[in-house]
Amino acid sequence: MNSNTITNGIVKAVAIIAGVLLLLYFLYEIKAVITYIAISIVLALIGSPIIHFLKRRLKFPNALAVVTTMLLFLGILTGVISMFIPLIIKQGENLSLLNIEQLQTNIEQILNQVNDYFFLHHIDILKELKKADLFKNLKAIPDLLNAIIGTIGNFSVGLFSVIFITFFLMKDFQIMENSFYVLVNNKSEPKLRTALASINNLLSRYFIGLVLQILILFAMYLIVLAIFGIENAIVIAFLCALLNLIPYIGPLFGGILLLFLTMSNNLGQDFQTEILPTTIYVMIGYLIAQLIDNNVSVPIIFSKSVKSHPLEIFLVIIIGGILFGIVGMIVAVPMYTAIKVILKAFLANNKFVKLMTKDL
Repeated sequence: MNSNTITNGIVKAVAIIAGVLLLLYFLYEIKAVITYIAISIVLALIGSPIIHFLKRRLKFPNALAVVTTMLLFLGILTGVISMFIPLIIKQGENLSLLNIEQLQTNIEQILNQVNDYFFLHHIDILKELKKADLFKNLKAIPDLLNAIIGTIGNFSVGLFSVIFITFFLMKDFQIMENSFYVLVNNKSEPKLRTALASINNLLSRYFIGLVLQILILFAMYLIVLAIFGIENAIVIAFLCALLNLIPYIGPLFGGILLLFLTMSNNLGQDFQTEILPTTIYVMIGYLIAQLIDNNVSVPIIFSKSVKSHPLEIFLVIIIGGILFGIVGMIVAVPMYTAIKVILKAFLANNKFVKLMTKDL
């Protein structure tokens, strides 16, 4: 092997590495667009059975079936948002008229009650909170409002993008599906058709399972909140159930939110006899609901619908979260399932693919 061959090999290797790095950087820069496309694909898959039903049973034209399905999605989204509008408006009014000094006084009163309770157990919690200079952070509320306005703007852009992409994915789904077949030769076309049918079947069961999971959690949360007379129980239960869609950290966020709203619901009452017992009982109910979900719903949804090992799912979700944030964590499992099915269809003899797709 002469020096020219070695040099050419090194140059090619460096070029390949540089190309891969540039590709990864490019994908990272357009991660928002990739996120919109991923969400749109998921919505198109969910809407596909509805479109087929409207076309076959009700004899709707394709365009009308797609528009009807999109209106159904938008109606559901509007209904969900409308549930929270009264609460958001009320909180906005409270924040606009917020008296920082009065709020600090109210919080100090609550903390004094908390401190009195723990002081009986020889724990000076108020001293530790004062060391943390908690009240200084209340002055950051105006910055928080600006951040919320920016988030609403980004959400609006994302919503329009997802609606636009989803509409054309559903409207021209057959054309796009046929375009995939053009990319492969006639020998590989049956494999691709089988893979797409398998993906549609697996993901349909997965999303149906997620809907059932949300409904079950919503019912359990609602029962717990109603028992203890928490205001806006329906909205709180629904929001906490939706947060469960975010793998691993969603239930944690839901628990923190439920803890905060339960305590704020009882402001003005005695801490030891009202606030603390009610909060403890509500959180116990929340934990019981999570135990039922983790031991019944999750194994059925993940193990039987997408047929993946829990460790696989954990790693895929973590990678999705690192690359694309919370949305990446939500769509990681369905995207990974689709990739596995395609790999099995075209690389069935590869040892690594065999190991990864043995349960499919």
